[in-house]
Amino acid sequence: MEISITLLILSIFIGFILGIISGLAPGVHVNNFALVLVALSPLFLNIGFAPFYIAVIILSNSIAQTFIDIIPSIFLGAPEADTALAVLPGHALLMEGRGSEAVRLSALGSAGAVVMALLMAIPLGFFFFYFYGTIDAYIGWILLFIVVLMISTERGEVVIGQGSLVHLKYKGFAVMLFLLSGMLGMFAFANADKMAPLITFGEPSILLPLLSGLFGSSMLVISLMTGSEIPPQQKKCGFVLPGKRIAKGIAIGSMAGSFVAWLPGVSSAVGTLIARLLIPEKKDQDSSKEFIISLSGANTANAIFSLIALYTIQRTRSGAMVAVDKLINISEWELSVIIVLLAVIIYVSLISYYTTIFLGDRIPVYLSRINYSKLCTGVLAGLALMVIMFTGWFGLAIFLISTTVGMIASFAKIRKTHAMGVILLPVMMYFF
Repeated sequence: MEISITLLILSIFIGFILGIISGLAPGVHVNNFALVLVALSPLFLNIGFAPFYIAVIILSNSIAQTFIDIIPSIFLGAPEADTALAVLPGHALLMEGRGSEAVRLSALGSAGAVVMALLMAIPLGFFFFYFYGTIDAYIGWILLFIVVLMISTERGEVVIGQGSLVHLKYKGFAVMLFLLSGMLGMFAFANADKMAPLITFGEPSILLPLLSGLFGSSMLVISLMTGSEIPPQQKKCGFVLPGKRIAKGIAIGSMAGSFVAWLPGVSSAVGTLIARLLIPEKKDQDSSKEFIISLSGANTANAIFSLIALYTIQRTRSGAMVAVDKLINISEWELSVIIVLLAVIIYVSLISYYTTIFLGDRIPVYLSRINYSKLCTGVLAGLALMVIMFTGWFGLAIFLISTTVGMIASFAKIRKTHAMGVILLPVMMYFF
């Protein structure tokens, strides 16, 4: 296959710009752009854009988004599925005036994951090529093990004099939150056809109201109830973290994200949950920083290995790869073309890394001039409006219920990761 360097560079640039848009705009995802690009592929073909270059746009978009989507999660509390768990440690740093530090940690995790993913690509490709069928038969049990591990490690809030069995109370709260969020997820997915978006932009996703409520608006409501005020933000903020902790965070995130990329029905959100469980839960800032690194690493590694899984086992594991699969038959590509795509990933990752830091250093300057209570109120209103626009009134009802359920973790003093039952329980029920 002959590749035009000019068209390749143009495709990378278009995908990168779309990645910035989908990364910064809550509710807009690479899947939305991918569907539109597939629909417009005949028009692109008429002007000289072969399907390969459209695939490059989608790939560039998906990689850039994994870097930049941490910014609205930290500064606005408006997460995507992949960054939902980053809201809490990222928000903690934000409240200390170090929001840009959280962004830098995230960018480092994503960049490190690119290196790790490329190193693991060949061995993991061979492993899953030969053992994928065996693993596929036990997906439900693997997820059940993750859930049991997640709940059994819940210790709750440590208070002197509570007694040695108080951890059972917190485990009970964890089970309750997992089941409530899981049943809400099952109900929402079963009735997703009731969504009537006012604006049709790609395929409407019921995850928008679910995750925005559980991990975004619930935190904002708590902030308003407690009268939290965002402190002045440092304009540029580096970070101090031992090299071993950085390497560990990158390794854990990359392995978690790469593993789930091969599993059917499992999103990168589950990869970030696995990363959360593998990071020791100590009450120190280094653990929170390490987790931000690992979460972003899981997100980026998942995007990369979704491409490798498509090439190796001919299975689509993300909306972006579904679009790529519709455009071209990747199994017929020469190895040299795959190498070109890996080079595209490296280049997009490099410019996305510096762009993420650039934006993370400048947003706090404007944020510090805004009243935090008014900002929370405005973001809440914006999330509600966005939910109505993209999912309709049914989505708004799900959003309000999700917000209430998401607040349980704060009042019960348990980890909000148990609310990932909204995804885990429906997927487990599907496989069982």
